[in-house]
Amino acid sequence: MASDATPAEPRHSRIAVIGAGFGGIAAGLRLRRAGHEDFVIFDRGTDVGGTWRDNTYPGCACDVPSHMYSLSFMPNPGWTRSFSGQAEIWEYLRRCARDLRPRLRLGHEVRGAVWQAGRWLIETSRGAYTADFLVAASGPLSAPVVPDLPGLSSFAGPAFHSAQWDHDLDLRGRSVAVIGTGASAVQFVPRIAPTVSSLSLFQRTAPWVVPRRDRSFSARELRAFTQVPVLRRLARAGVYWGRELAALGFLHPPMMRLAERTARRHLTTSIADPDLRRALTPAYRMGCKRVLLSDDFYPALTRPNVALVTSPIASVTPTGLVTSDGREHRADTIIFGTGFQVTDPPLAAVIRGADGRTLAETWDGSMRAYLGSGVSGFPNLFLLLGPNTGLGHTSVVFMIECQLDHLLRLLSHIDAAGGGAWEPTPTAQAGYVDSVDRRMAGTVWQSGGCHSWYQDRNGRVSALWPGHTWSYWLRTRRFTPAAYRRSPSHDRPTPTEVIA
Repeated sequence: MASDATPAEPRHSRIAVIGAGFGGIAAGLRLRRAGHEDFVIFDRGTDVGGTWRDNTYPGCACDVPSHMYSLSFMPNPGWTRSFSGQAEIWEYLRRCARDLRPRLRLGHEVRGAVWQAGRWLIETSRGAYTADFLVAASGPLSAPVVPDLPGLSSFAGPAFHSAQWDHDLDLRGRSVAVIGTGASAVQFVPRIAPTVSSLSLFQRTAPWVVPRRDRSFSARELRAFTQVPVLRRLARAGVYWGRELAALGFLHPPMMRLAERTARRHLTTSIADPDLRRALTPAYRMGCKRVLLSDDFYPALTRPNVALVTSPIASVTPTGLVTSDGREHRADTIIFGTGFQVTDPPLAAVIRGADGRTLAETWDGSMRAYLGSGVSGFPNLFLLLGPNTGLGHTSVVFMIECQLDHLLRLLSHIDAAGGGAWEPTPTAQAGYVDSVDRRMAGTVWQSGGCHSWYQDRNGRVSALWPGHTWSYWLRTRRFTPAAYRRSPSHDRPTPTEVIA
């Protein structure tokens, strides 16, 4: 899908959206349905899809059931599996984005955005733009993290992150070191283990793993979902309420004991070696870190060519990795399954508000926003999947839709008030964040005995919503005008002033 941008196109739009993944596509579709036609969507890639475009590693799939991991207003009765794979989700997003093609600005990496003289001045890799409103929808899983290991630059072989998979590299017969045992690694390790010569899996903390129980939908089921839409809606509702019931364990940690018994039984039946089983047994409450779904991860670790390494990595040499116990683990390939910059998003470092400070400077290590969407001091800025909107139990697409409902209500309020620049009041934002932190205190993410990527560098859980998704829906559907304040308007500069 190519960009339709031309040098002669208008450089100003009422609304600019950053990111053409789930959030950006959903924003475009909902804006159009509400009658907002003057918008553009920037994305650094050459196609839409975001996370599902970029993550093409073997075995990449969603861990939320298919009928819930989709837009409620763009149903897909043709999902082939209960848990969709990357290619199928990506194709779904490409279909959703077809009508947005004229508004897509692909190959446009946003390098900076500053609130100046009453509008957003946006610098991209393809030139300068302006907009009255800025919607940041780059997503929490868009910036891969590669640890700064001593000696990494000396490694003689290929090294890459799972989100930047090197498909030109034939792994057959290679000695591979995989760093990390998170959600990506549990999917690609079983796929590459049978073909590599050896695989050393470096684990810092044992994850909780439960059976995935994935299956293909039968031809009869697919016909029913297509011909009887109410059945598809019932399937989605069943998944939704089942996941909301599961949320009780995250919100009330003692209730996790039942799920932990299931996970331990899964480990015991999959791993016969007591030493390996001991190394794979988590020492924290289930849910404190992301719970992983897999039927084949544990069996892959029992293969004779696979070794689990639990000693910390001390350094990297040209021919392998050295752990703190002094052992060298030879490897000719390194694959990082080390996650993403979630609580310190790169986009926050290039968005500047009314006082000239960036979001990153304003947050100072802990993301904070009213409803996870608006930030005081940043007029006409709206974040999708911003602070405290991630989930540990169900689909973030639901949260995106809740936020978009709120955005549309905010736009209607602004239009009715005669336009201008609007932002949350400091009081409303502080009160909301305090309420989130109070609710977070008793959850497994704060009290489960682990450190996870849900927590920021200040120890605050700023990535997740501390409740059921229906409670967030209730908060976002009640629009409170008093929570926002109007900022004065100013003369507007020309687009060239963005990079002046």
